[in-house]
Amino acid sequence: MLPSLLHHFLQKNSMNGSQSILLLAAFLFSTGLLIVFIKRNAIMILLGIELMFNSANLNLIAFNQSHPLSLDGQIFALFIIIVAVCEAAVGIAIILRVYHYYHSAIPDQISELKEKN
Repeated sequence: MLPSLLHHFLQKNSMNGSQSILLLAAFLFSTGLLIVFIKRNAIMILLGIELMFNSANLNLIAFNQSHPLSLDGQIFALFIIIVAVCEAAVGIAIILRVYHYYHSAIPDQISELKEKN
């Protein structure tokens, strides 16, 4: 159902492939940014950052379509994927350690490192 609606939307508005990919990337980035600003759980914040990384990958691939003989966009996207995997592994390890020590994954409730007034 959803792919047919998307196909109908793209035909009706005469968007080419790059424009639709850029629109999807903008939607993913804004969704990730909204998650980072609104959610209080550390794991959800990490998920929002991952969405923003994925939108950057989509932008690199979409802009690389204008230069089909160059593989720069794909190589940069591969590096971003590697950095995102490392960031997720380290982030989840830190979150699990903090949860084990403080019994909370909400960054606002962890106040031991804050200055005392």
